[in-house]
Amino acid sequence: MLPTTEIAQSLPAQKASFDGQGPKKLRWGVLSTANIGLKKVIPAMQRGQHTSIVAIASRDLVKAQEAATALGIPTAYGSYEELLADPNIDAIYNPLPNQFHVPWTIKAAEAGKHVLCEKPLSLTVAEAKTLLAVRARTGVKIGEAFMVNCHPQWLRLRELLNQHRIGEIRSIIGVFSYFNIDPSNIRNQIESGGGALMDIGCYLIHAARYAFAQEPARVVASIDRDPEMHTDRLTSAILEFPSGQAIFTCSTQLVPYQRIHFLGTRGRIEIEIPFNAPPDHRTRLFIDDTGDLFGDGIKTETFQVCDQYTRQGDAFSRAVLENCEVPVPLEDAIKNMAVIEAIFNSANSGQWEVPKR
Repeated sequence: MLPTTEIAQSLPAQKASFDGQGPKKLRWGVLSTANIGLKKVIPAMQRGQHTSIVAIASRDLVKAQEAATALGIPTAYGSYEELLADPNIDAIYNPLPNQFHVPWTIKAAEAGKHVLCEKPLSLTVAEAKTLLAVRARTGVKIGEAFMVNCHPQWLRLRELLNQHRIGEIRSIIGVFSYFNIDPSNIRNQIESGGGALMDIGCYLIHAARYAFAQEPARVVASIDRDPEMHTDRLTSAILEFPSGQAIFTCSTQLVPYQRIHFLGTRGRIEIEIPFNAPPDHRTRLFIDDTGDLFGDGIKTETFQVCDQYTRQGDAFSRAVLENCEVPVPLEDAIKNMAVIEAIFNSANSGQWEVPKR
């Protein structure tokens, strides 16, 4: 049997905030009844130590009320403006369609609310950069919702890379795909920032930047667009970093699959379910420093069941409560968006392109 190690589930030690009765909680409001919020993020945050979902808004009051009833949220609003005006809300979770990320993040910040915004943060680098001035003016915290940063398997990857367990990391290979040809789905609407690169390719870019702890100097890419919806349905790219290369393929019209490999000078690490880590199953990370082609030398590390959305909510809330940095700050989001933009530019030019951060 291959060696297996079970990894304890704990976030890096941080100072706790207490109100005398227990952990202090940040009061959250949710903009919209988007599926990702209703099915994944809200239920997860309701289990958090430092998160309390107190209100939800929709442009349709009935939808907001139905969502609030189903999830046990105290207050429902029939407009986003009403929710932002609520003085009992400290922070906003923004899962709106991509084209509304920046406009409503700005409105929330100007209302004095901290904002956790779904990825990708914006449609362009220029749009994302407008939030820097907003953050400086309002004093609120704004972060991008790359929940993977809070999952123990990614924290363990960082630890292993820092320990040079596989030598010097030189190459990253990733795939992320699903099949969806519904033209009414916002992921297939180009005006909403749909398409494979924006929706799931952003994870592969973020993962490469996270692992190398560097920014790519240049990128080159190929994109195949759907002839009717015009979104990129298949995108492949090479990212050239100072220390090595990352290559990836993402698609909205391939068999559902995700996997990522990190190759070093003395070994490799593989994350089995890197992005949509299930909240009800253990996850696994594989370490192979033997070079055995049959995999007999693979060491498996297994992580206990956890919900990365719960951890993300708690991490962001602690950043507000303790006045420290959020897990994925604006500066990181802008750098990720610069790579996305460069990949689109490369597909159009047929040349290597430099990300303009």
